[in-house]
This record gives sequence, structure tokens and C-alpha cells, in this order.
Amino acid sequence: MSDTWEIYALRYAAKENRTRRESFLFADDHDAPHPIDFYVWVLKNGSETILVDTGFDAEEGKLRDRPILQTPAEMLTGFGLPPTSVDKVIVTHMHYDHAGSLHEFRHAKLYVQPAEMEYVTGPCMCHGVLRHPFTGEHVVEMVRSLYQGNVVFCEGSREIAPGVEVHHIGGHTRGQQCVRVRTRRGWVVLASDSSHFYENYRTGKPFPIVVDMEATLKGYDTLRALADSDDHIIPGHDPLTRAWYPVIDGGSENIVQLHADPTG
Repeated sequence: MSDTWEIYALRYAAKENRTRRESFLFADDHDAPHPIDFYVWVLKNGSETILVDTGFDAEEGKLRDRPILQTPAEMLTGFGLPPTSVDKVIVTHMHYDHAGSLHEFRHAKLYVQPAEMEYVTGPCMCHGVLRHPFTGEHVVEMVRSLYQGNVVFCEGSREIAPGVEVHHIGGHTRGQQCVRVRTRRGWVVLASDSSHFYENYRTGKPFPIVVDMEATLKGYDTLRALADSDDHIIPGHDPLTRAWYPVIDGGSENIVQLHADPTG
């Protein structure tokens, strides 16, 4: 089995009508437009495939005014990876847009930080502002998977497969984790919501949804320590990712190759 992987970012939803005040804290041109993309990621090495996050479905998108382009399950099927064939899913955290389709992946082992499970089932969820980015049914699905023996807890850092690691970051949620992947161009880090946009970690300007500011800021340093360079850090929601990385051969503009060299 090779420990060098290919990484594909699949954009399944987007929201154009939003401003920078929804993306950055502190001094900023808060009324300027700032669109957001929603991704899941596929890791492939020729003999194994790992999914990173599961996205949300059309019903959740409608409830939260996040227009779906195509459900993650549909995109993955078109990519040759029907949900029933997936046996490993790394859940970076349990917000609705990252763990909203767990029910589609009934045969998969789910890799999550124990701090995240404690957070989403603990007293912090008594506060509406902390509870808002989660959906109760998604949490129930994770608990159900736990009782079915399909949850693997990753305490801190853990190797999921040769060349694929998870590392606890925290900050955005208690159990936020990033994914470090060895590719032909070196170690790439999928930040997920450890950094929503390139600008978050490059300028030290956090995203407004944060449970621990210190952990968020330290997390930017951790991302840099894990990645071979700033160009090897992939944020969780930035439309620039699609502008800076090549699309798949003969494929959709919504699927780009992160193991390739960036052009931006």
C-alpha cells in the first residue's frame, strides 16, 4: 500500500449572498461581499479511499439557507464512490455542514476526537449560541454509530492509514481536528474549520464562530508546523481553492485536485 495520496475537494454547496462580517472578527471591511463554499474531501492512494466529512443534505441546506449544488452522496456516487462503498470517514467536527449526512455512510468507521463527542453531548449545548451550528439529529446519528461499534476515537493525534494523520486543534469547536496527508508535493494539511479561509490563518483574523480563541490562534501555528508550507494548507470553505487548483480531467469545475501544485 502506498503512503502517497491524492486529495480531491468536492464543492457541494455555496452561498454568495453574505459579507465579510460573517467571516472575520475585529477590524475589517465588514460590509464587503464574501462568498463561502462547502466541501467534502476524498483521499485516494490506489488501494484505499478515505472520506473527510460528509456535508449536509438538501433539507438541511434549505433550513439554513445554504443552497445545495448537489448532495454529497450524489457527488460521491458520480465520482465513483457511492456512500455504501466508503469504509472510513474522518469527521473533522460535528457542525451541520461537516457531519450532516452520516446516515448515508452506514458501513463506515467514523474517526472523531473524544473532545468533540463530549462537547456536543455535554452542558455547553444548554446555550443556544453554542448549539446553533449543530443539528440534534446529526448528534443522535453519531451516538447511534457509537453504539453500533462504528466510532473510533482519536485522542489528540493519530495515524488513520500510512500517510494520513489527524491532529486535534480545538478552537472552532472543542474537538476540531485537521487532517495531514502525504502527497506527491509533500505534506498537505486539510484545515477544515481550523481555518475557514486562507485569510484567517495568514492574517491571524479568526472566524466569528469560536469556542476558544486562544486555541484557534495557536491552531494556526499548528497548521503551519504540520504542513510543508503555507501553500500546503487548505482551508475549509474558501472559494479560492477552486481558483488555485486544477479541476479533474474532463470533470466538473466543482472537483479540484489538491495534490497538484497550486497556480495561485
